[in-house]
Amino acid sequence: MLIHPTRIILRNMDDIRISLPDIEKAFVDEQVAEGDYASASDYVAALIHAEAKAKAQEKLEDLLLEGLEGEDIQWTDANWDELRSRIAKR
Repeated sequence: MLIHPTRIILRNMDDIRISLPDIEKAFVDEQVAEGDYASASDYVAALIHAEAKAKAQEKLEDLLLEGLEGEDIQWTDANWDELRSRIAKR
């Protein structure tokens, strides 16, 4: 269980082993000691989460640029109605 300031996250977890040089291990320990993370595992999980978020942002930006560079189309009321219907079904 991870306690976040606005929510509690329950998740199933698998164990992995990570080997770090002494200087990097000391840095992780320092981050935990400063109180922002409950453990080294929480620190590593936060790094992974941040990287995944950055990758998703990058993909979104690429897709937006692709859309901007694509051909122009005229959106009609029917297009908006179809989009609203698809969103409502989610």
